[in-house]
Amino acid sequence: MMAGVRSDMQTIRDTFNLEEVPRQAYYIGLAGVLPYAATSAATVYSAWEIHNGGYLMTEKTAELVLQILEPLQVGYGATIISFLGAIHWGLEWAKYGGEQGYPRYAIGVISTALAWPTILLPVEYALISQFLIFNFLYYTDSRASKKGWAPGWYGVYRFVLTFIVGASIVVSLIGRGQVSDRVGRLPGPADRVRQLREQQAVESENEEEARRKFLASKGEDEGEDEE
Repeated sequence: MMAGVRSDMQTIRDTFNLEEVPRQAYYIGLAGVLPYAATSAATVYSAWEIHNGGYLMTEKTAELVLQILEPLQVGYGATIISFLGAIHWGLEWAKYGGEQGYPRYAIGVISTALAWPTILLPVEYALISQFLIFNFLYYTDSRASKKGWAPGWYGVYRFVLTFIVGASIVVSLIGRGQVSDRVGRLPGPADRVRQLREQQAVESENEEEARRKFLASKGEDEGEDEE
């Protein structure tokens, strides 16, 4: 029985062996997920402060921190997703695994096309969307690695980084869920566009009303002059 357990453990170690990953890529990749981990930890701590009445900062300060973290985490996620897609352009230009053409270029295009619209969504929906996109890209990168379009170690490397990012997103969602009924939401880009349109509509109505009044008063003045 113990021999079977040791065999299973060895299989797991072999599966997630990162020894083939270049050290520079390994360290930079881990550094790249640190902002995600940091914003998730800050989100959970701020939610804890709000939920428990404040310890190191007031409830208002903790709420402000959460609102600052929203665009940071979502914007950083969109940037990383775009970067992951751009890697395939670099592999294509380097002719790694041969020239694949549009199929490999499409990975970069689709990644960017999926990433940036998420910044227009409410933060919870944006994080969930990015979680799904990260997993979709991991699946794509894993297949690319098996096809020889990327280095053999790239699939495992991406799994580890995707796991950290995915866990960070889940932690952020849990933290926000604990205080969702007590925290206000800053207007997002879509809200600002809607407000701008409403403001423009009001200004247009005011200008039209002012123009009608001006024409009416001008007509009255002309009538008095004729008399």
